[in-house]
Amino acid sequence: MDGILLVDKPRDHTSHDVVARLRGKLKMKRIGHAGTLDPMATGLLIMLIGKATRVSQYLVSLDKEYEGTIELGKVTDTQDADGEMMETRPVPALTEAELKAAIRTFAGDQYQVPPMYSAIKIAGVPLYKSARKGEVVEREPRFIRVMSWEVTRFGLPQFDFRMRCTKGTYVRTLAHDLGQKIGCGAHLAALRRTSTDKFNIAQALTMEQIQAMSLPEIEKVLIPARDAVPSLAL
Repeated sequence: MDGILLVDKPRDHTSHDVVARLRGKLKMKRIGHAGTLDPMATGLLIMLIGKATRVSQYLVSLDKEYEGTIELGKVTDTQDADGEMMETRPVPALTEAELKAAIRTFAGDQYQVPPMYSAIKIAGVPLYKSARKGEVVEREPRFIRVMSWEVTRFGLPQFDFRMRCTKGTYVRTLAHDLGQKIGCGAHLAALRRTSTDKFNIAQALTMEQIQAMSLPEIEKVLIPARDAVPSLAL
């Protein structure tokens, strides 16, 4: 069995949890994914089955689109809703126009310092392990691009948004930085990946749907790697 399987990752599952469940279902070990999602995030996870694992590097580099919710006035240690509350501050009486003006300052090319609670390894140690010990490790800023960031629902202290960005962008860090810019702090309350380049969440299957399918049925819905990747990448 070889190909690309689009999965709608449930909340509170790590990307590796999805890999493990698929390995159990398909009775095979050669399964990977093209781009992780944090446990609290839901949405599109591109799973690579069999020989399709060869194209991981290409698919990881594709642009992503997200929908989510940011809550102003509350700062957490992980910059999202899974973390411990560090501080709360009053939320100013922002207008929607003022919020959008603050968001526009994050558009385009920029360098982003990865959060301490991330899987990035420094000297062979994942940053989140250092963070759990209360350590702060110097991180190299990484180049990212925010192509669009729109407010889709305005209602403080929370608002909903839609964002298109490059690979490696930490949306929760953008939420945190936006809160710092406004002055009241913020964290990412919810996040859903809706697309990766031409792959859309509407094409994805839930884990429950996959568990209910037979192996031949799953094989029929696999996307051939050659349909997703230029021939030179195969």
